[in-house]
Amino acid sequence: MIALNCLAPAVLSLALQAGTSAAPAGDLDSMLPVRPWVTLAADVEGGLCDPGETVRFTATVENRADAVARVTVGWSAESLAFEPELPAPEVLEVPPRGTATAVLPLVLVGPGFMDVTVSVLEEGSTRPRVRWRRVGCAPAGIQYELSRASDFEAFWERTLEELAAVDSEVELREVPGEPGDDFKLSEVTLRSLGGVRVRGWLQVPRSEGPHAAVLRVPGYTENMQPIDAVGNRIVFSFNIRGHGGSVQDVPAEPVDYWLRGLEDKDDYFYRGAYMDCVRAMDYLCSRDDVDQDRLAVWGASQGGGLAFATAALDPRVDICLADIPWLCHWRGLMTLLIDQDVKDLAAWLAADPGRSRASALETLSYFDTMNLADRITCRTLMGVGLQDAICPPETSFGTFNRVKGEKDFRIYEDQGHGLAAEHYSWALAGLAEVLGPAEGG
Repeated sequence: MIALNCLAPAVLSLALQAGTSAAPAGDLDSMLPVRPWVTLAADVEGGLCDPGETVRFTATVENRADAVARVTVGWSAESLAFEPELPAPEVLEVPPRGTATAVLPLVLVGPGFMDVTVSVLEEGSTRPRVRWRRVGCAPAGIQYELSRASDFEAFWERTLEELAAVDSEVELREVPGEPGDDFKLSEVTLRSLGGVRVRGWLQVPRSEGPHAAVLRVPGYTENMQPIDAVGNRIVFSFNIRGHGGSVQDVPAEPVDYWLRGLEDKDDYFYRGAYMDCVRAMDYLCSRDDVDQDRLAVWGASQGGGLAFATAALDPRVDICLADIPWLCHWRGLMTLLIDQDVKDLAAWLAADPGRSRASALETLSYFDTMNLADRITCRTLMGVGLQDAICPPETSFGTFNRVKGEKDFRIYEDQGHGLAAEHYSWALAGLAEVLGPAEGG
């Protein structure tokens, strides 16, 4: 659909130049050439193989036209763990209304992931069909070298001390609820690192406490909102600086959080963001109706990284749920960055000759949750989508595998940057094991 939308203006322009009327929208497909369709599959169950196993990637080219299609098939692969040998491009003749296949066998010799891309270019065309597929091998065995500087621990101890010196100045604004709500709703405002005001939505059960508490933290640009029901748990849906209602002191625009202050670790955006999460936990622990032996942090994407960081920097956390987590293994992520991130980083580097990729990685190393992970001693659950192109699972496991506490993970073979309902059933069951059942939720 994206390719069609991009091509449509050019087709209509050509029709007008030829002195004809533009075709009605419903007839647009008839003006376009019938191009081969391509699918890519891997013959490994669940998307994961054993070390030394050969995985066969099969590209199937379907010719939907009434004439033979000649196509050139090329392969590429990307991995943080493997350097595969790839064949030269090959030419296939696909019969009318028929199919042809190209097969790429690869051996994954040890723990890691492999991203394989096939490009199929029809003779006479300039636009290839491109498909990609990721498989993994023994992910629990992945280990990447840490990038911690000699002052890493001192940096975080100093940062936590700076936060502790800031008075929370708690403001609580009660919000009228709906008839039948099982909770009382309030908007909470706190002061965090640097005196920055941050906010969240607090839902407290009407039943007698103390209650287990769940801190929900946001994805990139996400505006955390109250949930529909809380059962017998306190839920704090919290927005770090620059997100949701926490924009009074740190603006939401431009959306460049991961580049803000990258010149200096003391000014970097995530120094404050991580402390915002610790300050939110401070607030929960200050409440008499919170059971401080049953505390959870849960987030996805950026929120998954924030959950890791919170559990690492705050030993009061009893269970950490990090879904499709970001902010993990930055050196690896910089290798696998998606197109928009590459462009954003290039623009940041070009804006100041004193900036470099090396200096960026030096700052990022202080906020890499992989470098923080050995401080996580609580139970930790992680879910990842194997086909996630935004938060690649190879980076997520860089952090997860260094967690010291009891842990478990789920990999969903066909999921990208998002997880299905089955994952949340599993995660909620794990949450109940630590917090107790969510009665009435």
